[in-house]
Amino acid sequence: MYAKFWQVSLPGFLVTLLLIACAQLTPSPQSSQPQATQPAPQTSTLLVAAAASLQTALQEVTTLYIQAHPNSSITYNFGASGALQQQIEQGAPVDMFISAAVKQMEILKEEGLLEAGTHKNLLTNQLVLIIPKQTPVSLTDFKQLTQPEVKRISLGEPRSVPAGQYAVEVFKNLGILEQVQSKFVLGNNVKSVLTAVETGGVEAGIVYITDAMGSDKVTIAARADRTLHTPIVYPIAALKGSKSLEEAKKYVEFLQSNPAKTVFEKYGFGIAKP
Repeated sequence: MYAKFWQVSLPGFLVTLLLIACAQLTPSPQSSQPQATQPAPQTSTLLVAAAASLQTALQEVTTLYIQAHPNSSITYNFGASGALQQQIEQGAPVDMFISAAVKQMEILKEEGLLEAGTHKNLLTNQLVLIIPKQTPVSLTDFKQLTQPEVKRISLGEPRSVPAGQYAVEVFKNLGILEQVQSKFVLGNNVKSVLTAVETGGVEAGIVYITDAMGSDKVTIAARADRTLHTPIVYPIAALKGSKSLEEAKKYVEFLQSNPAKTVFEKYGFGIAKP
């Protein structure tokens, strides 16, 4: 009887063990599938064309923006507003434009190149007369630029650099343009004008107060009366056709926020009225 029992039961026992072993070796349907991975956040890149006088302030503002928007990246093209305007007209892949004068932005607006609802006045500035820190020439007034000891006056190229346009307006309204015009040493942006004065290459220069405040190599000799030139306003706008339009709109808004305003004011800019 026992022999008969083992003859029947042993195969069944072996089958049971085999089934248990197979169950342990066969992966479950859940474990056989690869774990789903979350897609990496996409980085949104902005290309911003901005007036050269904004360079230092915008670099600090950008740090604040990236802290709040870690998946964003901003690249700047700093230069004379007129030159940047022409690049945009020629199809440069720019997402945003910040000009140092209303004129260039208005031209782009008339040409239908601005995104509706993003055109704002952002900042204001002031025009100043600067001289090298170490100089034998003593100046306290724009009219003194007619003196014979002042042989060279640096200013931005008036056809493309707003600061140069404002400077010419000041000279015209003071009635001294003809007397000083032969002394002009033209720069392609306000930074090059500042450098010319810092290095002593000229006796005087005309820049924004924000440029002068950032240099320990020049002295502010005089400030231009605001009634002598067109108001200095920095407009901003996103450009139609931008590949990062939503990001551009967010950055336009951020530049008008209190953290950004604090940075701009630290560097000497005024905040434009809405």
